[in-house]
Amino acid sequence: MRFIRQLLAVVLVAVIGGQALGAVEDNPWLQLVLGLLTATAAVLVYGWVVRRTERRPSTEVAREGAEAALGRGLLIGTAMFGAVITNIYFNAHYEINGLGSPVGALGLVGFMAAAAATEEVIFRGVLFRIIEERTGTWIALTLTAALFGASHLLNPNADLWGATAIAIEAGGMLAAAYAATRNLWVPIGLHFGWNFAAAGIFSTEVSGNNTPQGLLDTVTSGPAWVTGGDFGPEGSVYAVVFGALITAAFIWLAHRRGNLVPRRRGAGKATAATTLPR
Repeated sequence: MRFIRQLLAVVLVAVIGGQALGAVEDNPWLQLVLGLLTATAAVLVYGWVVRRTERRPSTEVAREGAEAALGRGLLIGTAMFGAVITNIYFNAHYEINGLGSPVGALGLVGFMAAAAATEEVIFRGVLFRIIEERTGTWIALTLTAALFGASHLLNPNADLWGATAIAIEAGGMLAAAYAATRNLWVPIGLHFGWNFAAAGIFSTEVSGNNTPQGLLDTVTSGPAWVTGGDFGPEGSVYAVVFGALITAAFIWLAHRRGNLVPRRRGAGKATAATTLPR
């Protein structure tokens, strides 16, 4: 029952926020404001419903240490995309023609903040965390990564390879980030850092969504295995490789901290290991 209640609460925020953002997609200023409000509401509602249904503090979204954790995630996500775009530059064609749309980039701050927060509370906060309690870290990571990738098949320029790449480089990596840190701030920051660097700064496609132009006016062309094609750099083999490497690093950290939950036989209650913040 708690799973259904938590999932419904956060999905409702995501749906309402998504509809509101869609209604103001031509107004970057409103998109910025509504996006930040949606991101804030997603975290607050998640914390509230967890406290109500699990009778415990929602430590994974605790305010203490949130800024530092968000910053670490933001740094990792931005650096990861920087590494991918550098490889596209040297192995295909990526050209900066000048300034694009600074105001559009501001709107993308709101849009990507909303996407990062709502998707993380749904996929890592509810789905991964609760499945992990029942099945262990590895099964939960595999299942939720596959589901995260499949959810991107709904995007306009999506294909099977793009969804598979997302499952490997993002679904697995973000779940591993949660497992290593036991908070949602790092995955939210990482998710936002990647998405905003891709769209808001370097003006590339994000997950085949027909993403609007960001800060720079750019052109990308070349082999799809390098650039990701119409799906965007997330479909690049370099994104998959770097995502897999960071996933491995987070898994190593989770193991070192004793945060990996072993496979369980039969249902069991949550343990401190699945929610303990680091």
